[in-house]
Amino acid sequence: MTARDIMSAEVQCVGEHQSLLDAATTMRDQQVGCVPICGDDNRLKGLITDRDIVIGCVAEGGDPAATPAGSLGGELHWIDAQAPAREALEIMEGHRIKRLPVIDVDDGHRLCGMITEADLARNLSDEQIAEFASKVYATAG
Repeated sequence: MTARDIMSAEVQCVGEHQSLLDAATTMRDQQVGCVPICGDDNRLKGLITDRDIVIGCVAEGGDPAATPAGSLGGELHWIDAQAPAREALEIMEGHRIKRLPVIDVDDGHRLCGMITEADLARNLSDEQIAEFASKVYATAG
């Protein structure tokens, strides 16, 4: 089983120069909490979550309509579409992330999907999901 086998393919990007308001509207319309940020070259530049918008812009007194989405894209992790699904799980656990973009390196490094917690739940064993939850949601202590 590969990353492509377990990903969700219906992913809509927001442009890096589009506003955070546009990103929030896309999230609402797609009923998701995260959207990829794509550049003018149609390549993945980052991810932005609803929480990023609230914490990084609104709570700081910023204007989501005037702030470009690309200004909040943080560290980016991704996986090749042909990589084993287990590798996706390892990346997500290791970086404590809940969403992982899937890139088709054979198609010009274009975004082709996203792996989310729901995708893991549908495709992995109960043991793998329990391991994921314990690593991603574990609190430092």
